[in-house]
Amino acid sequence: MDFSSLVFRLILAAVFAAAAVPKLLNPSAFAHIISMYGLVPDTMLFEIALLLIVAELVTAAGLLLDQAWAVAAAGALLLLFIAVLGYGIYLGLDIDCGCFGPEDPEHAALSGLRTSFMRDLLLLIPVSYLLVRIYIKQHTLSGEQT
Repeated sequence: MDFSSLVFRLILAAVFAAAAVPKLLNPSAFAHIISMYGLVPDTMLFEIALLLIVAELVTAAGLLLDQAWAVAAAGALLLLFIAVLGYGIYLGLDIDCGCFGPEDPEHAALSGLRTSFMRDLLLLIPVSYLLVRIYIKQHTLSGEQT
């Protein structure tokens, strides 16, 4: 693995772990934040909150362990978050994005949804780089075997 791939994996793993841990400490508060977007039925809020927390933790672990599926998972999660944040911006919601748990300091300091939206778009850059590296590596290996 090249140095930039390692750095990008570590950055992404740190972001996903930093996002998951505060939410893990108070999943009910995270479920409440999810409810403010109005996208999930009330009966499923807590389960969806737990699912997202676990997905972030598993993705962070997979990135640390250099697993290709974790890069794809990071990209999928980021696209989901971008879609939800974009929806919130479209509706003009003035709420905590919930990205780093309840009472996210980013919301108070940086105006929440728009900043989170831009951050997640920027995080797609290292994900894209890693996906291209994985694709090249797989095709190089398959070309050597034939």
